[in-house]
Amino acid sequence: MSCFTAYYDSPLGGMTLASDGQALSALHFMGTRSESDVAGRAPATSDLFVFDETRRWLDLYFAGEKPDFTPPLSPKGTPFQQKVWKILLTIPYGKTVSYGDIARCISPTMSAQAIGGAVGRNPIGIIIPCHRVIGADGSLTGYGGGLDRKRWLLEMERK
Repeated sequence: MSCFTAYYDSPLGGMTLASDGQALSALHFMGTRSESDVAGRAPATSDLFVFDETRRWLDLYFAGEKPDFTPPLSPKGTPFQQKVWKILLTIPYGKTVSYGDIARCISPTMSAQAIGGAVGRNPIGIIIPCHRVIGADGSLTGYGGGLDRKRWLLEMERK
């Protein structure tokens, strides 16, 4: 499978976008552990439709608007991770939920830690809004892009 990359300059720093040519498969802040999963192994291109749509989505988002579309997405993960990521896509713009809230959506016996593991492996940050997941006590917990970025994203969405 081919993998293509492009870059995006956000207010929070550069981002790496990856695609299989049809859909977005990864979106990470440059210099993070997650970004190293796609950097350097894919031929660079910037003229794919999916990258144009992703940039358009990100431009709207960082302008403080709620995009009314989602670019084509193809995150790779286990069936459980996929299930969690689909739930993340339902978290309303400007709102937050806890790991426990998501766990209860799946099963009364599901652990918040299992959800945290799946959320932490989300390959398409911001668009699949893992930054909207917080601790049960309302605290900001883990974010692959760093807690400062998570705080910034949540504050921007609340304005």
